[in-house]
Amino acid sequence: MLTGAGISTDSGIPDFRGPNGVWTKDPKAERLSDLREYMRSKELREQSWQARATHAAWVAQPNAGHRALADFERTGRLTGIITQNIDGLHQKAGSSPAKVIELHGTIFGTMCLDCGDTGDMDVALARVASGETDPPCLNCGGILKSATISFGQALDPAVLAHARQIAMDANLLFAIGSSLSVHPAAGLVGLAARAGATVIVCNASETPYDQFAEVLLRDPISDVLPTVLA
Repeated sequence: MLTGAGISTDSGIPDFRGPNGVWTKDPKAERLSDLREYMRSKELREQSWQARATHAAWVAQPNAGHRALADFERTGRLTGIITQNIDGLHQKAGSSPAKVIELHGTIFGTMCLDCGDTGDMDVALARVASGETDPPCLNCGGILKSATISFGQALDPAVLAHARQIAMDANLLFAIGSSLSVHPAAGLVGLAARAGATVIVCNASETPYDQFAEVLLRDPISDVLPTVLA
């Protein structure tokens, strides 16, 4: 399974590029996900910390789509959930953490851009709440950010290699709720197809990889996914 933002919209977490997406409504908001801008601008970092503190992931609950994937895992046929999401809802729904490959990281952790030190996001947000508008790394004083992948930032090579291997070994790749416009995640669809996998794409709008799909589903994910997997 390859999941994108669309699987979490019914949990109250808006997508980015959809008709009601965060960046569709406010194109300037995309700057918050640009690593160069983040490192350059203290003002932007302060905005980012405020956005993290109010992110919907802190209160969101899994929906029927997440639960359907967790149920399907119990059949023993699921080799992995490769997700572009940072919200942790697959794990909260009951999917095994060992099966969930978070390509773009997680909002629940922090990382230092200077020394690489990692930590818990709730600790950093407590510092923000106490008045540190742009909390530096406690280890080296460097720039701290969420443990998520921003534009201009490389994916973890080991995580990407794991995802690619699962895609190549799969006999079916099911892409769910992703615009398939961000690489290298999107390229996993073509990789799987060329390795002989059947491809199913479930997304509200067209994607650049629809040509690889034997089945295209446009219905709401929370409605169609439980039915298809059952």
